[in-house]
Amino acid sequence: MKQDLRDQFRCFLKDSIRLQFDFSQTDQSKGVPPPPIEKPFAPDITRIDLIKQKDLKSFRSTSLVSAIEERKSHRHFTGSPLTLEEISFLLWATQGIRKKIDSGTAYRTVPSAGCRHAIETYLCVLNVTGVERGIYRYLPLEHQLLLESRDDNLAEKAVEAALGQPFIGKSAVTFIWTAIPYRMEWRYGLAAHKVIALDAGHICQNLYLAVSAVGAGTCAVAAYHQQLMDELLRIDGKDEFTIYLAPVGKI
Repeated sequence: MKQDLRDQFRCFLKDSIRLQFDFSQTDQSKGVPPPPIEKPFAPDITRIDLIKQKDLKSFRSTSLVSAIEERKSHRHFTGSPLTLEEISFLLWATQGIRKKIDSGTAYRTVPSAGCRHAIETYLCVLNVTGVERGIYRYLPLEHQLLLESRDDNLAEKAVEAALGQPFIGKSAVTFIWTAIPYRMEWRYGLAAHKVIALDAGHICQNLYLAVSAVGAGTCAVAAYHQQLMDELLRIDGKDEFTIYLAPVGKI
């Protein structure tokens, strides 16, 4: 490995950019309105109502201490389906909105640098009771699933996009997180990208802890074919692109 190239990539983990970047040049500093909390969608598109957080009483008895003690990665699943209630809980736990402040800001169940929340959540649904196979996007404001696409060969295409990792296709659902960088760049400019990656870690750790409440397991995946995964989600790969995924299934 070339030393200069290694040093260049190591710099991504540092906060040196903060001393080099002129924050008066960010769109926020220039008075540009913030980007919206979630991507817009056509009003006539298929959406599925999820169960509200106040009604998710089945999971309140889960011990946080036990969830931390039992946290581990799982790549083998039983093949049993997840329920809509369980999916509702996992989505709330990872990206649920606690309070909307304005059109561009909301407090969620996970932290985010500057409360910018540059991450979108997609689901590759393969085995969820009452939900047809397909790619769905989570709408945190509405607490709904929005149907993005259906494909008869979805499991096979998901495995291919995950570089042949077979447990992706044997999960009940795979959480696929994308970044919309401008949401963070609006405030932090060139200092945005490290904290987007940190935000993704916060989200996935919440998923690791939350799955224990539904008798499921997960495994964080950072190795995938960028173009194929973006194409699976039908996103442009530039202003929005995949950055992380995690299959979930009963264990």
